[in-house]
Amino acid sequence: MKGKITIDTSMCKSCQLCIGFCPKKNIVLSKELNSKGYFPAQIDPKKACTGCGICALMCPEAAIEVYRDDED
Repeated sequence: MKGKITIDTSMCKSCQLCIGFCPKKNIVLSKELNSKGYFPAQIDPKKACTGCGICALMCPEAAIEVYRDDED
């Protein structure tokens, strides 16, 4: 199963729960601040997302959406 996530960086408060719980370690902190003064989470473009959804479940701000492609 392939997946993709989107992160609403304006909602992210850099709690890093998504980073800690991602089994593939696909999420990193941005080097740029968002409008609220936080370094938001972002997807590491060098790694592939499986669409497991753990990051979205852990995000207290509901800033992550998961998309899955069940056609392998």
